Amino acid sequence: MTDVKAALHDKLIEVRGTLLAAVGGASEHDLRRPMTPTGTNLIGLVKHLVGVEHVYLGESFGRRAPDVLPWVEDGSVWDAADMWATADESSEEILALYRRACAHSDETVAALELDAPGRVPHRTANTADTTLGFLLVRMVAETAQHAGHAEIVREAIDGRTGSDTGESGIDRTTYVGRIQAAADRFAD
Repeated sequence: MTDVKAALHDKLIEVRGTLLAAVGGASEHDLRRPMTPTGTNLIGLVKHLVGVEHVYLGESFGRRAPDVLPWVEDGSVWDAADMWATADESSEEILALYRRACAHSDETVAALELDAPGRVPHRTANTADTTLGFLLVRMVAETAQHAGHAEIVREAIDGRTGSDTGESGIDRTTYVGRIQAAADRFAD
């Protein structure tokens, strides 16, 4: 029989690793620069997930977060201050915050059963009550989504991909050319 809690936790740990691998080795400038029209950037994705870990796998179960986040304390989180790093915020510190947040969340997961009741503080009264199981699923989904964003952003920065280490044998130029040719058949 499968241990669902362990499987979910293992998947969360895996997608956290995917996120960290996508940011690993990027220059300070590349970590911070906006790579989409909406400003998506590598360190911002990590910074955002610090708060998500704090809320969903900490505060929702009455467990105080290991760090006070200035962008949460001053309310600027609601103006997307968690999606980018100011010049005064060190990327090293944001990565350290993320690692501490993950360790804190892991303690929550270890201590509780999947049906343990929780309450998400920022939700409305009729949607705030939940369980560890639901929030663990939410964390896997949220982290996987942002890890995927990070992989795409990293590919746009320097061509590095998460799953393709260059050993696949695929001629990328020819491959992308075939995709472009197929798309061009539908161009106006």
